[in-house]
Amino acid sequence: MVEILPSLLALGIILLLTGALSGFVAGLLGVGGGIIVIPMLYAALNLIHVDSTVIMHTAIGTSLATIIPTSIASALSHNRKGALDWHLLRSWFLWIILGCLGGTWLANVIISGAILSTIFGCIAFLVALDLILRDEKKQKDNQSLFGQENYNWIYRPAAIPVPLSIGTFSALMGIGGGTLSVPFLNALKYPINKAVGTSAAFGLVISIPATVGYIWGGWEIAMRPMGSLGYVNIYGFFLIAATSALFAPIGAKKAHKLSDRSLKLLFAGFLMITSATMI
Repeated sequence: MVEILPSLLALGIILLLTGALSGFVAGLLGVGGGIIVIPMLYAALNLIHVDSTVIMHTAIGTSLATIIPTSIASALSHNRKGALDWHLLRSWFLWIILGCLGGTWLANVIISGAILSTIFGCIAFLVALDLILRDEKKQKDNQSLFGQENYNWIYRPAAIPVPLSIGTFSALMGIGGGTLSVPFLNALKYPINKAVGTSAAFGLVISIPATVGYIWGGWEIAMRPMGSLGYVNIYGFFLIAATSALFAPIGAKKAHKLSDRSLKLLFAGFLMITSATMI
């Protein structure tokens, strides 16, 4: 017992710091925090020698559980700033949930941990590249279309494949949806602050059914780390959630003081780092 105390202490510190950073990033960028939690939790589980066959699923399941309190804190903060599009949230709500259920089923039944890591890293890289290379000048020149034909269709049935895809890949990757929805909405010249704020609410819509799915999917798996409900580790959840909910409002407040370009570059930077880590 004495020999493993340093590892357990290091694990606790890593998880608390992970929560603080993921909460701040969730508030700042509208992501659920999973983009930070998963690689950090993956490293933490390796530290205590969790079986490699369940590490990625446990990291994703626990990450999705921590997104619940983080998304609530972040979405409330953005809503107070008027940056939450309730019309879009209502339009996409059901389709995100259906996609999320499909993604959770794929992760539990078909896809291995190694493939999940690769999917996570590749999608994060492509999204980051898109944000960095997008022609900002061209977007500004087209600003007269803002609020007209460019993105009004996202509230209509024609947009259904978008929330379905966001829900599916978010459940597969263990993220709150902002990693995919923010760049997509930004490409349509939808206001970046509203994209960030509404994506924080998407995180809550995704994380609740996905968490239940990962608990169910890992319920009978024997190699899970101690203190786990299915693929959700309770110790990891509480330590990360304790600090993430505190730091999410701070990140949300900071988001409204930064320029659009600064937000995009910060978001792309985090994605690049995460992509390299997971691949």
